[in-house]
Amino acid sequence: MGTRSNRRGRKTAVINVREILRLAAAGFNQNQIAQSCNIARSTVQDYLRRAEVAALGHEQAKELDDEKLMRLLGKDGQRRLRKDVDIDFEKVAREIQRKGVTLELVWQEEVIQRGFEISYSTFCRRFKSWSKSSSYTMRQDYKPGDKAFVDYAGLTLPYIDGQSAEPRRAQIFVACLGASDKIFAEATANQKVLSWIGSHCRACDYFGGVPAAFVPDNLKSGVRDPWWYEPEVNRSYQDFAEYYQTAILPTRILKPRDKAKVEKAVQEVERWIIAPLRDRIFSSIKEINEAIAPLLRALNTRKMRRFGVSRDELFEQVERSALRPLPPRPYQTAQWKKVRVHPDYHVEFERHYYSVPYYYVRQEAWLKASEKLIEVYVSNQRVAFHRRSFEPYSHTTLPEHMPSEHREVKSWTAEKLISWSKSVGPETLKTSEALLATKAHPEQAFRAILGLRRLSEKYSCHRLEAACRRANHFKLVNVRSVRSILEKGWEKLPLNEAAPDPCVSSHENLRGPTVYH
Repeated sequence: MGTRSNRRGRKTAVINVREILRLAAAGFNQNQIAQSCNIARSTVQDYLRRAEVAALGHEQAKELDDEKLMRLLGKDGQRRLRKDVDIDFEKVAREIQRKGVTLELVWQEEVIQRGFEISYSTFCRRFKSWSKSSSYTMRQDYKPGDKAFVDYAGLTLPYIDGQSAEPRRAQIFVACLGASDKIFAEATANQKVLSWIGSHCRACDYFGGVPAAFVPDNLKSGVRDPWWYEPEVNRSYQDFAEYYQTAILPTRILKPRDKAKVEKAVQEVERWIIAPLRDRIFSSIKEINEAIAPLLRALNTRKMRRFGVSRDELFEQVERSALRPLPPRPYQTAQWKKVRVHPDYHVEFERHYYSVPYYYVRQEAWLKASEKLIEVYVSNQRVAFHRRSFEPYSHTTLPEHMPSEHREVKSWTAEKLISWSKSVGPETLKTSEALLATKAHPEQAFRAILGLRRLSEKYSCHRLEAACRRANHFKLVNVRSVRSILEKGWEKLPLNEAAPDPCVSSHENLRGPTVYH
């Protein structure tokens, strides 16, 4: 399938195609899907049409690797759009200020019905370009249950770390529902991914339901690449959204009006919660949240001047019933990390190394780490999983992930190798014991003795025993010497007869030793 290119030459990621199908299956309309994935509605429409033709749903797409998914959806060129159509954008701006009038409706009236060949995405792009030089501001109307806006407050609260006894600053997470303005706030130790996602889960529990979408600022914990046209949502955050059947709609960078709702909520939290607690020194995050709880309750029950009712009252009237139900089981917070498979067919997470099948060496993969499990995905297919280990600088390796020659080394022990050597003969045993004594690491000796074993399979145990006798006699204790003896047949020579020097030949230009006497 041809993927959508944008101004910087990017393409719509395959993960976005799966996200489009997931959101469509969850009942989101095309406009909502386009906003969540930050692509044009026409692109969403095109992907859904292709998926319908291919009889492909989200569940099937999850099981396919990237290449097969794109092949099933097919390829199709995009037509060029006219850019010379004159549009009265002042009229467009006036029209969308009217209740119920959307930009798409005006596009249909001003462009489609007039026979112009301009896509909706191009129309929006040109309107945004025009609006930069005007005082136009989009009116923000929020449907009940539609959006929750999330961010961290700029102010922090002090506490003493219980383990290190060092002073710390707690981060204050804030979530605000769009229609009722109901606020959730809590303290966390940091702004890392797991804290960020955990706060979202607790916000949903506090509200008693799930909004159709979360609108984060371009915080690194939530948005990995905050590009204006197509911000890339952090994979861990996306995993949370899939579990809760919600969408992520990052704000545009350098567009403060996109996050006006949460900034107002942050101001309220800073004024009515953080400021009253500013002089207290807490002993833990738990103690901070215990102090926040009654102040948060008071904030949500305080009457709002513009509505004449409290946030809680408005929430009960218009928003509670519109929220989606909570998942039946608590979400197991997981962290995703993009990794590359090392040459030793392991991937690293928090200084521990986990094996994957050796044929994925040097390929990019996604590692998913939950509390007890490590999973590795290549091209959307799970290729390995392990019980999580917290032991640093050690390896967790499955035999089936190893190439055959590595498995062979792993399956042998010193006792087994000595027993095999003894079965061949005393000279082979003597060589093997010398190898075990001289090698710095046992595995080096294992490899060497297995080399002797392969020589016995190639040349016979009888010849190997004779070759080891000669190698031991001349103190040539290494596999290379034994192999050389066998290749040249020198094991048949008497021990008191040195092997001929392959570097010395006889010809007329050489003089014998008698010349020097």
